[in-house]
Amino acid sequence: MLTQRYSRNFLKRVLVPRDRWHPWPTVADRRAWQGLQPAIRRTLVRNGIEAMRAPWPQLPATLCLEFARNGNRSRFQVPYFERRYILARLALAECVENKGRFLDPLLNAIWAICEESTWSLPAHLSNQKAGPGLPDPAEHVVDLFAAETAAQLAWTVYLLCTELDKLSPLVVPRIRREIRDRVLAPCLERSDFWWMGFRGRVVNNWNPWINSNWLACVLLVESDPERRLAAVAKSMRSLDVFIDGYPADGGCDEGPSYWTRAAASMFDCLELLRWASRGKIDVYGEPLVREMGRFTYRAHLGGTWVINFADAPASMTPPVGLVYRYGVRIRDRAMQAFAASFGKPASAMVTHIADSPTRSLSNLFDTARFGSVPRRAPLLRDVWLPDLQVMVARSAGGTTGGLTLAAKGGHNAESHNHNDVGHFVAYTDGKPVLVDAGVETYSRKTFSRDRYSIWTMQSQYHNLPTINGVMQQNGREFRASNVTYSADRRKVGFSLDIAGAYPQAARLKTWRRTLTFTRNGPVALVDDYQTAGRPRDLFWSFITPCRVRIGKGIIRLGTAALPQDRATGAARLLFDATRLKASVEKIPIADPQMKAIWGRQLFRIVLRATSPQATGRFTFRIV
Repeated sequence: MLTQRYSRNFLKRVLVPRDRWHPWPTVADRRAWQGLQPAIRRTLVRNGIEAMRAPWPQLPATLCLEFARNGNRSRFQVPYFERRYILARLALAECVENKGRFLDPLLNAIWAICEESTWSLPAHLSNQKAGPGLPDPAEHVVDLFAAETAAQLAWTVYLLCTELDKLSPLVVPRIRREIRDRVLAPCLERSDFWWMGFRGRVVNNWNPWINSNWLACVLLVESDPERRLAAVAKSMRSLDVFIDGYPADGGCDEGPSYWTRAAASMFDCLELLRWASRGKIDVYGEPLVREMGRFTYRAHLGGTWVINFADAPASMTPPVGLVYRYGVRIRDRAMQAFAASFGKPASAMVTHIADSPTRSLSNLFDTARFGSVPRRAPLLRDVWLPDLQVMVARSAGGTTGGLTLAAKGGHNAESHNHNDVGHFVAYTDGKPVLVDAGVETYSRKTFSRDRYSIWTMQSQYHNLPTINGVMQQNGREFRASNVTYSADRRKVGFSLDIAGAYPQAARLKTWRRTLTFTRNGPVALVDDYQTAGRPRDLFWSFITPCRVRIGKGIIRLGTAALPQDRATGAARLLFDATRLKASVEKIPIADPQMKAIWGRQLFRIVLRATSPQATGRFTFRIV
């Protein structure tokens, strides 16, 4: 999409030279900074004061070693990211105030980060030749956060170069040298980083996320015109690998939270290219680019609830400013209204501004029209993503009232995969009833060969059957087949054969799962199956955050309190009590990431066939 349309000669003609590239106001542009809303200015200065007073986080070598020793990555990452938050807050506070009081603390932050042996996370050091453990300062590995750190420092120099020069003439050259050594040179001179996509490996969010920060560094720091041109061209080739691999429906198989660093980071790249070419590089009219943006509101269930298939939390707030700007670029009023529906004033949008300087500066200076669209989430009546094999259906469009159903087919080698082919979730009045548990805080096990020993990854902890004690298996060959979808104003139908998602040990011939959603009535789940021999054991799992009361042929799912002043919905799950025995087990939640969404527990309802046969049909209703 990019390199075939925009040749290297074209780039040479249209790229704005580094010294003349001025995408956003610097500290010297006082009118722009003083023109920010007073609430924004106060927030940024307050953030800077808090950062100035905060103790500087320590990163001892033993903390770095914890990932290799015991698999824990959080204890290192918390102080690592806090250093960068401090840096960002101090830089923006100085831009707003321009009195110099934040400069010395800012210098200390810059110098300490430049002194770090690596900007990569310990969890990503397996990419270095020496392997995981301590970083090898002789080999700079470009991972997500080496690139993110480099871009943050590059934007800091862009914003405050004159003020940093006043502190010492060595500061800015030091920053630029570190960026060149750690990111610019490796990215230009090497093509073996897997995320680039040049060696045939399937790429994911790493590609646009790193490319967005690499591009920012190239455009802001690289002083050699030929190397600058070559780097932009190479980054575009790499980004093309990501775009070319995306399905035509724009679906993000990594889930809504990773959309913020998949399609949304692609948007960051496209914005940088557009700015640096004075609008000459522009692919926002491409259907695929538009569909990739729209996924964010298609995956929305209501409030902060989203379809959290793959490694995604069930509740999240999207990057509001970015979603709005993406919607403006592709001229999608629904996407703009979706962003506005979160009601985020600009001052709140900058509270946690260290996420990405490219985005932060856009939030500050490119949100003037944010209030010009209705603050109304689209809440589409029907969504069907045929490539991703994901559907969403509501009782009525534009409202969370009634039932909302979402289900998936696909395969079990998706990016950030869970073994969940045929899984579904159900919400009533926009609140969770039958859910996807999500994912725990990442550890070494999460991305190792032991991934599927984690309960959240297993099909028996999704709303799926388990046959003879056999769960679904990971791998692209374990997939849905014969998938069909239909929708009209009265009902929605979604049907697929999930037998292929199970290994041979399950002895399945077919397992036809059909979900039928009558708009003003229940959701009917019908499972028709054939096995090679009578199953010894057959049970269905249903995961819920609700209070559970089991009756004869009916399970009442009652409202329960959730963190952040939220609550579950309420519903009834109907089943054939003559053929199924119901039980419920509590799943204690200790992980802080999951606890923030579900509280201290989830429940697994188990409906076990009392006399399973080789051929059978079981029907469940959600009302």
